[in-house]
Amino acid sequence: MTHDDDPETLHIEAAVFRRLRDHLLRQRPDVQNIDLMILAGFCRNCLADWYREAAEARGIAMTKDESREAVYGEPFAEWKARHQREATPEQLAAFEAASRRHG
Repeated sequence: MTHDDDPETLHIEAAVFRRLRDHLLRQRPDVQNIDLMILAGFCRNCLADWYREAAEARGIAMTKDESREAVYGEPFAEWKARHQREATPEQLAAFEAASRRHG
């Protein structure tokens, strides 16, 4: 049994976060954020938002751009220009339907 404030738990969770981040950014940059939102209800930008919220909970001020750069490993605009495509009408419709499901 692990506890949220246990140092080993924190190290394990940090390693899992880094692995998820790296998987989404390096191994699967082809998966579009909108598709992640449709299927899972979160995307890379959500990870950046959660990162910023966690920093702020610890008294560390962080902008949206800073948290996105921390997650993406570079300015978001640069990563987006290389990997993200415009959403198709089908993706937008699926996103709207998923948004109702994910609440």
